[in-house]
Amino acid sequence: MSKKLASAALVAGAVATALTMTSMGATNASAEEKVECYGVSKAGKNDCKAGKGTTCAGTSKVDYQGNAWTLVPKGTCTTMKLPGGRKGSLTPLKRDLPG
Repeated sequence: MSKKLASAALVAGAVATALTMTSMGATNASAEEKVECYGVSKAGKNDCKAGKGTTCAGTSKVDYQGNAWTLVPKGTCTTMKLPGGRKGSLTPLKRDLPG
């Protein structure tokens, strides 16, 4: 009986360790550093701050609205390929604002 109990405890410990390692990996992947990047989101797809007359997430009125930001991986904001020669910015922009 004690061999069965010891085996069960060993299996339970291995499962617990595997689950802990899996959840730690998921946490590290989701903890990738992100920054607020202005002027890169499509209308209604921003994460927050969309200037006067809007409330927050999903409230930008025009594509690539300069005063609306979206979270992007650090180091990618100003190098994204956007239409019309636009570039993302780490600070609010005065371009592509709603009329």
